[in-house]
Formats: sequence, C-alpha cells, structure tokens
Amino acid sequence: MHNILEVKNLKTYYSTDSGTARAVDGVSFSLRDNTTLGIVGESGCGKSVTALSIMRLVPVPPGYFADGEIFWEGKDLLKASEEEMRKLRGDDIAMIFQEPMSSLNPVYTCGNQIVEQILIHRDVSQKEAKEKAVEMLHLVGIPNPAERFNAYPHELSGGMRQRVMIAMALSCEPSLLIADEPTTALDVTVQAQILELVGKLQSEVGMSVILITHDFGVIAELCEQVLVMYASKIVEEGSVSQIFSNPLHPYTAGLLKSIPRIGSRQQRLNVIDGNVPSATRLPEGCRFANRCPLSDDYCRNNEPPLEVYEEEHRAACWKIRA
Repeated sequence: MHNILEVKNLKTYYSTDSGTARAVDGVSFSLRDNTTLGIVGESGCGKSVTALSIMRLVPVPPGYFADGEIFWEGKDLLKASEEEMRKLRGDDIAMIFQEPMSSLNPVYTCGNQIVEQILIHRDVSQKEAKEKAVEMLHLVGIPNPAERFNAYPHELSGGMRQRVMIAMALSCEPSLLIADEPTTALDVTVQAQILELVGKLQSEVGMSVILITHDFGVIAELCEQVLVMYASKIVEEGSVSQIFSNPLHPYTAGLLKSIPRIGSRQQRLNVIDGNVPSATRLPEGCRFANRCPLSDDYCRNNEPPLEVYEEEHRAACWKIRA
C-alpha cells in the first residue's frame, strides 16, 4: 500500500467581521490506497472544511489557505490550476455532499446530472453516458432506474436523493470518495442501507474513502483509521481498534462515553460540559482545556503537540504521560 493523499500542516482560514476564523489550523494526515478513513468530531470542529480544502471548493474570498500542502499522487493540489482541479474533481476525487436536496440542481433531472458528470470526464457519446448513468442508478439500489433517470430531485425521498448523489460520485470510478455525513437526516433503516452500500462499493471498486461523521457507530462499522478533530485541529489519530479500546485523549474518551448503551440502567447520557470555542477566538493553550476534567494551568497556557504514543497512534494531550 502507498499513500495516495498527504495533507501537511493545512491551515484554511476565513476573513470575517469578527476577525480571522481558523477553520482548519495545522492539520496533517495521510491516506493509503483502498483504505477507509473516518473523521469524527462535534459540529464546527473543521471536518467539512478539511474535505472542501482537499477538493479546493473553499469559497475565496472569504476563505483562503494560510499555509500547508495537499499532495494527491505526489502533486500539490493547492498549487494546481483551476482547470487541473476541474479535471480532478468527479474523476479522481469525488465527493458526496452533506445535503443532497441543496446539492442537486432542482431544474434538471437526476439522470441528466449524472450524464453531465460522465460527459465532462469521459470521451463517450450521449447514449453511452445515459446507459452508464442508468447502470449507476441500478448499482446504488434505486428501483426502476430507467424511469427514475427522468425524475427531478423533489420527486425523490431523502434516501433516494442520497443514492443519486452516490451514483453521481461513483460514475467515473474515482480513486478517492469523500463522504460528508452521507446519512444525515435519514431514518435509521435508510442510514443502514446507505452505509452498507458505501462499504460494498468501496470493496468492489477498490477505492479509498474519507468518511466524515459525528457518529462513532458509523466509524466502527466502516473505517479502518480514525481522526478525531476538535476546534480545528486533530487531537487523536489511530486505528479503529486503538481508538475504541484505548482512547488517549480526554475528548475522545468523552465522545465514546456519550454513546448510549443497549441494556444500560443509566438514567442520563454522559455529556461533555461546555461548548467548542469559536474559530475566531481560539485559546492559546490546549483547546479542550476549558471542558477537560484533567486540565490545569499548564494545559490552559501551553498547546500540546500531536505525538506518537504507540504504533501509528497519536494524540495531543499533556496528561497522557501523567
């Protein structure tokens, strides 16, 4: 296995009326081919902006890249031209966006939107592109795909629209699929079907997947590697077994404790007190210190580095050695 994606010291900032918002602040990680990487954390921690940065879809202005490198197969995407990125998006790297109703164009049929994607990246006829689109709709489990080809987004349920988004993302057989909370706002039955579909297609097509979620159950089901993000930074990284069996960072431990357990007699769920700090007013020291039961003055005044504690298991916390 080799690394198809390497992100180094990525800093994606936004200029706002309240000051500079450090949405992603010094994030580094790598992704091996044919691997599923999960990025987990509370809303506002920088998960989606990391994905948009990889795709170079951050709106400029107000967004900008203050520092960092994103290497795709050895090429720095932050230095690539817009034309090069247009060729890359949807072909080598595809993305399933968080809300399919706002991501699909309401005035075009679902089938035509998939056809357009295929025609942009493949030298095929209109007829061949339509056949491929119908095939993709069938692949993602949409009944009567030839009929659904002519349906508009508003005529489909949320789960079906999400399947159309997956069909569009996979239509050019990308090497990397970025799925940004692909099961948000779906009922649990459809959620399970979508997750099963992504896992099945990942193994069949042989692509790598970055799965963005706040649900550890989704992480456990699909992922091999996990990044835990908090306040624009990675606070822990490791394999699924390492994260679940031996969480090093107090934030990761708090997230795991907040998962409801079947058969538990506990009256109330565990919660992490406090809120994620604003991206425009990030603290100087450990960003989790104001919510951490283990923190002291040293934590609040000194930012911990992301260090390796065992094989490929990294965490950023002053209290791990204590």
